[in-house]
Amino acid sequence: MRHLLSAGDLTRDEALLVLDTAAELAQVSGRSVKKLPTLRGRTVVNLFYEDSTRTRTSFELAAKRLSADVVNFSAKGSSVSKGESLKDTALTLQAMGADGVVVRHSASGAAHRLAEWVDGSVLNAGDGTHEHPTQALLDVYTMRERLGRLDGLRVAIVGDVLHSRVARSNVLLLHTLGAEVTLVAPPTLVPVSVHTWPCSVSYDLDAVLPKSDVVMLLRVQAERMHDAFFPTAREYSRRYGLDGERFARMQDDAIVMHPGPMVRGMEISAEVADSARSTVNEQVANGVSVRMAVLYLLLGGS
Repeated sequence: MRHLLSAGDLTRDEALLVLDTAAELAQVSGRSVKKLPTLRGRTVVNLFYEDSTRTRTSFELAAKRLSADVVNFSAKGSSVSKGESLKDTALTLQAMGADGVVVRHSASGAAHRLAEWVDGSVLNAGDGTHEHPTQALLDVYTMRERLGRLDGLRVAIVGDVLHSRVARSNVLLLHTLGAEVTLVAPPTLVPVSVHTWPCSVSYDLDAVLPKSDVVMLLRVQAERMHDAFFPTAREYSRRYGLDGERFARMQDDAIVMHPGPMVRGMEISAEVADSARSTVNEQVANGVSVRMAVLYLLLGGS
């Protein structure tokens, strides 16, 4: 495997190798000295055309813990804002000799394009509404940590599926690893192509909740609220929000997940977000281990 562009590119064995490697690397994070010399002399470029504090810092920390040199390239205030194209930027990175490029871009398919132009490994950190494979890897890693298995797990992914690259990557990866996924959303927030996805669809959260081992809530992208995908924030919350009452109807050992940032009181209530069965903070911590594993496997750590 030379790039990580889509969660769908991973075979079952490759996905499990990432998870097992991450589990080994997670033990390093518990030590007082957290650094490994594995990627010394390698250069990793963080190329972020969209803001993302969590993903960018997570990749930066992962690369630094493996002793790689890290270059943070923010498209704000760079030649990109002066109109430089993705291809020109790629050629610049190529000239610098970047071994790995972590890219986030608002255009679906940007990571695939970049992979054609650079010799180094390209890691897709989110492209448009298309994919976010390392998020899916850290999510399934968290599920396996908490619940001990992935095979046969029943996972509900709830909310704005239409605009969510997290949902698509999770559906593909969970299917590969033997879990059953149900998307739960208002009809207006389900992609037209959903019949080609390996999952089922429901519009009724209350029917799906009692049967789910994992409930993953997606952020309601407030910037799209005025596009009339649903009537009002209150109406959305009433039908698709996870509040204390709904939470009480879930199975006793079921977990609640959220890729963040959470809109508390909208898709998730504060009491649920802060409960012991919410994995939100673990997901962030696990993200570093999983991204270390991906960098290690792609950039040929010995």
